[in-house]
Amino acid sequence: MIFKTISIRRMGLFIFDIIAVILAAYGALWVRFNGQIEPYYLSLINKYIYIILSLTMFIFILLKFYTSLWLYASIYEFRNIIMANIISSASNMIMFVLFEERMFRSWYFIFALILTALTGGIRFFYRFIRLYLQERGLFGRSRKDASRIMIIGAGEAGNQIAKEITGSDKLNKTVVCFIDDMETKQGRYLQGKKVVGKREKILEASEKYEIDEIYIAIPSATGLERKKIIDICSKTKCKIKVLPGMYKILNDEVSVSALRNIEIEDLLGRDQIEINTEEIMDYVNNKVVMVTGGGGSIGSELCRQIAKHGPKQLILIDFYENNAYDIQQELIRKYPTINIKVLIASVRNSKKIDKIFKEYHPDIIYHAAAHKHVPLMEDSPNEAVKNNVFGTFHVAKAADKYEAKKFILISTDKAVNPTNIMGATKRICEMIVQAFGCKSKTEFVAVRFGNVLGSNGSVIPLFKKQIEEGGPVTVTHPDIIRYFMTIPEAVSLVLQAGAYAKGGEIFVLDMGEPVKILDLATNLIKFSGYTPNVDIKIEFTGLRPGEKLFEELLMEEEGLKTTPNKLIKIGKPIVIDEKKLSNSLKKLYEAAYAETENMKELVHDLVDTYHYRKE
Repeated sequence: MIFKTISIRRMGLFIFDIIAVILAAYGALWVRFNGQIEPYYLSLINKYIYIILSLTMFIFILLKFYTSLWLYASIYEFRNIIMANIISSASNMIMFVLFEERMFRSWYFIFALILTALTGGIRFFYRFIRLYLQERGLFGRSRKDASRIMIIGAGEAGNQIAKEITGSDKLNKTVVCFIDDMETKQGRYLQGKKVVGKREKILEASEKYEIDEIYIAIPSATGLERKKIIDICSKTKCKIKVLPGMYKILNDEVSVSALRNIEIEDLLGRDQIEINTEEIMDYVNNKVVMVTGGGGSIGSELCRQIAKHGPKQLILIDFYENNAYDIQQELIRKYPTINIKVLIASVRNSKKIDKIFKEYHPDIIYHAAAHKHVPLMEDSPNEAVKNNVFGTFHVAKAADKYEAKKFILISTDKAVNPTNIMGATKRICEMIVQAFGCKSKTEFVAVRFGNVLGSNGSVIPLFKKQIEEGGPVTVTHPDIIRYFMTIPEAVSLVLQAGAYAKGGEIFVLDMGEPVKILDLATNLIKFSGYTPNVDIKIEFTGLRPGEKLFEELLMEEEGLKTTPNKLIKIGKPIVIDEKKLSNSLKKLYEAAYAETENMKELVHDLVDTYHYRKE
């Protein structure tokens, strides 16, 4: 019954091993006596050959010689062969001792040596022939039209990926060469393929070897190093894939399937930002936490991360019911025991906000509710003031009145020397927060950061949609640059900044180096499989009203202090003239609801760093 399930290949190996054991047993005698075998020892082997054979084959079966995939045999399989033959030789020694037969000691050593050479040799020879035939398309899938692969990184990860490709007849790929910056690896071979040079050779090698795909297999590389390599690779016409991170090595998950396409986050030139979750736990755990604008991109991610840290109650406020419903259902699925309350309300409604605070008494408030679309707000400045300025004022006032512990405003780099009404209203929000921070028991702070990848209305989703529609991809100006973060990164830093809050600070998040929007558009087209300005056109539309070529994170009068997390800086609080602010807010409120035509001018009177274009 057993033999019915054994394949022809395994049966062949089994028969060969029987022959190998017999050859080893008699061969050891021949070697020991230099061809002149003494009759006593020859008769001894003849007498016990069946026991020697049975013992050895039993050990081979026990050590799974006939269930291993010898096509993928490595040093570990070779070690098993040596161990099996040593155990077999020792077993035969015990057998001869038990039967009180005299066998010279060197026979056991020679027997194990010959048996190892025969059993190991046939298996690795089989692997060599199989791979040789696969390479030439004579066995399994033909590789004549196989995708030609260059692997960047001749280390453990690169070795494992190359080994999988070389050993598989399912992957119609062939590794052609390696690139590695280490001097000692130059000109060396890995899995039979040459390390043809350092990263400077990528372009030359891709043409010389007619490369179709480039695999970046350096999981230990920093974000900046990975970006530099990607920038070089993007100049080729090759598809580019990258191994995500070091944890793949640690979890033994390095394989072709672990490789992923280049993502826009890879172009930020820095590593994923890490935070101290313990600090967040300390001040969020068992607290009543409120998130305004909780259905938006930032607000919903705040809710996700806060939910992980065991709040006593999570209150989500949003004016748009669909977004609020989606995040509510997501959190209930992930955290069935969470105490979450979703309230549909506008931060403009001061009475409603006051009632909510009176009923729920939140300990911590994250104020993310805001109008943020620059071009839309340029055309509706009164709405920007109503929602951003007075929405913030109403929530801050309620936080002060009901003695919340912390109030964290989500601000923007556009609040620094603003050139648009959205940025100017956010600067007023910061002023409101700092004014309350000077006199309140509540710790009022603002967190300022730049553009967030993938958020509603951000440039990346727009580019992707334009690419899907066949172009053109629209960029306002060839030299425009922006700071970028992922949504989880921005939110995690907001949460940690909240842990540092003492009152009145403006926290500035270090977002790395600014990124050129044109480069983002170009690379996004390339990584989507198209050629920029051939398949997909890039058009320059000109700067939009209120748009800058570059954003700033700090005003001239603000100094910088560091925090334990070096990616979070503290801008020195600026003295706020509370009387002027109070009077200006009254004028703005009346003017906004009177639908004034000169709102930008009134905002400029309060924010003297606001530069606007007069109509």
